[in-house]
Amino acid sequence: MSQKSFSLRIKTSVFVLVVSILPLISQTVHHWETAVYNSDTWKYLVPKAAVASTWTALSFDDSSWLSGVGGFGYKDGDDGTVIWTSADGAVPLSVFMRIKFNVTDTAKLSVGAFHIDYDDAFIAYLNGIEIARVGLTGTNPPYNQLGVNHDAVMFEGGDPDVFVLTKKVLTNCIKPGSNVLSIQVHNSSASSSDMTSNAFLSFGFKDATTYYRNLPTWFVDPLNKPGTGISTKLPLILITAPTTIPDDPKVEATMKIIYKGGTELNYESDEANVYDGKIGIERRGASSYDFPQRPYALETRDAVGLNLDTALLGMPRENDWVLLSNYNDKSFARNIVSFELFEKMGHYAPRMRLTEMVMNNEYQGIYLFGEKIKKSPQRVAIAKLAEKDTVGTGLTGGYIFKTDYNDGYGTYWTSSFSPLNRPGGTVNYVYHDPKPIELLPQQKKYIAGYVNELESVLYSDYFDDPTMGYRAYIDVNSFIDYFIMCEISRNVDGYKKSRYFYKDKDTRNPLVHSGPTWDYDWAWKNLSDCYLMSNTTGAGWAYQINSCNVSPTPPAWEFRMLQDKAFANAVNARYFNLRQTILSEKYFNNALDSIAALVKEAQVRHYAKYKILGSNSGAPEIDAQAKTYAEEITKLKKWIKTRLYWLDANMVGEYGTAVPEITTQPRLRVFPNPVQDLLYVESDFDMKQITITNTMGMTCRVVNPTELSTGITVSDLAPGVYVVRVVFANAKSFTQKLVKE
Repeated sequence: MSQKSFSLRIKTSVFVLVVSILPLISQTVHHWETAVYNSDTWKYLVPKAAVASTWTALSFDDSSWLSGVGGFGYKDGDDGTVIWTSADGAVPLSVFMRIKFNVTDTAKLSVGAFHIDYDDAFIAYLNGIEIARVGLTGTNPPYNQLGVNHDAVMFEGGDPDVFVLTKKVLTNCIKPGSNVLSIQVHNSSASSSDMTSNAFLSFGFKDATTYYRNLPTWFVDPLNKPGTGISTKLPLILITAPTTIPDDPKVEATMKIIYKGGTELNYESDEANVYDGKIGIERRGASSYDFPQRPYALETRDAVGLNLDTALLGMPRENDWVLLSNYNDKSFARNIVSFELFEKMGHYAPRMRLTEMVMNNEYQGIYLFGEKIKKSPQRVAIAKLAEKDTVGTGLTGGYIFKTDYNDGYGTYWTSSFSPLNRPGGTVNYVYHDPKPIELLPQQKKYIAGYVNELESVLYSDYFDDPTMGYRAYIDVNSFIDYFIMCEISRNVDGYKKSRYFYKDKDTRNPLVHSGPTWDYDWAWKNLSDCYLMSNTTGAGWAYQINSCNVSPTPPAWEFRMLQDKAFANAVNARYFNLRQTILSEKYFNNALDSIAALVKEAQVRHYAKYKILGSNSGAPEIDAQAKTYAEEITKLKKWIKTRLYWLDANMVGEYGTAVPEITTQPRLRVFPNPVQDLLYVESDFDMKQITITNTMGMTCRVVNPTELSTGITVSDLAPGVYVVRVVFANAKSFTQKLVKE
């Protein structure tokens, strides 16, 4: 581990394994005493081999272990017993410690408090039963498991973390007479520069009788720490986590979700009835990453730290979730309305629920809790790409990719084409699911080659051909609806970042789809960021954002597609059909009124926490800022009305009464072109024969495909121009020029 940061930490982090901070418990505690100090004499072992799984039991024979004053560690001067110095050789990966204590009368124990200052990770047990854990996974983690990085704080003036043990927990763990507290502390790397293990065990008693010793000077009654005490009809999420939550990797925490259906109030003191268990949590976001209200990604986990699929708040079973902050959206409506509209158009969009969240007993405001975009039967329902899928139809899907900021080399591929409305611009496509590290070279090459050929056709002279043009590569309807979503909200981010695409296996659906929708908190507003966004008259096309030289560079496929009259007319017809239903002003007003009613009480707490009404926060809005939540909703309604009226007068294409059918012909995809070694020929119609001939008319290949996707090796062909002829099962045929490099 790297050298510690010496910033002063004086706020106690409350990480609770089993906790119930209720006035009733507090009233049953007469006083607190400390039974175990860090400076007591402990038995300890610095293991170099596996430790018996029974080492946490009271009956375990620890006579061969060393004795010493706690805590056990090195480097920071906060160790009672130094277990390593530079002359002693390798850094210890872990230290195991035990200490026995007596309990005279278990009936007098009301509550317990386990405090620990640690570097880097630990698990604590009472008589073999786990009571607290941070940064380790699995049952009986081995001595050489590396933990999650965490800094100790007491040596620089901070307070240790506290784990509150309820009466129920103590009844399960503690017995009259002798008991044992066992702790294993692990380093985060084999070259860690420091290690700390200072632990304390205290009890709250029902009467004035003295049983143990005085409390440490820093001790604060964890039951009397100020709570939020909120009650809400929104789902209530209570998270207990380490003080510092990184952006990667996820750290272990616990989460409770309380929700009584929206008709009754949910209290912090209620039993969790939706979820009560472990999670992994990390910070997320780009521009929103450092907002005072921070966004998070989390995964639900089982007792041993493995991913746990579970249904939450009416959403299908999964383990990956997000908590999206509303610091940049004072209406609480922009994202959730956008997602619901795209879903009503007939496409998958992340399901979201407005909630209130409390973390470490501190109110965090109104969040959107919901689904992370990923491959899943109930989310982006495309085939799972397996390690064996390196040839044939298996290789053709499924892939989710996007235009977005990238995490460095290997996480993206670069397009061979610049956008028509930004000559010289560089477009990068980011691998999303599977993650870049999970994709095999053949799979990366396939999806990059597919998209490259799509763009090659899109920018060709025959781009609007119904069989060989761009329609052979994309799901037109998803692009139409995605375009409409971005334009009604004037969401330029919908083109340049957080813009998702997906492709399934050819046997299921061979086309690239646009979506799901994501990231609308910079939309539905007038911004000073670019002239296209600053129009207060509702004017401006978001798809033309390349004229503002933005980053990342949008591919701007729509700019070219709109040059196809059939596509433009289909957009026009779809837009005006939807204006009669879910894009009507009445629909928007009802949706916003519904959200406003839902958060009526909660928004008061939110804006008491974040005093941002009346001032700019997040995106640089140019309109006067609403001073009340009601004014914010009125302002958003007015913006939507103005935008819709402008679109009504300026919509692309020619007016029609129905969406034109533009995808009835067989569609054929031949790529990569130019090709070096492996040529893919794909169609959504059964192919009978594929023939490759040279310019002299000589036949070089004849293939009788049995699948909708066929790979043909052409590495032995001489460089030059060839003709690919495909005969379909219905006797129709098409030809395509091919360049062999």
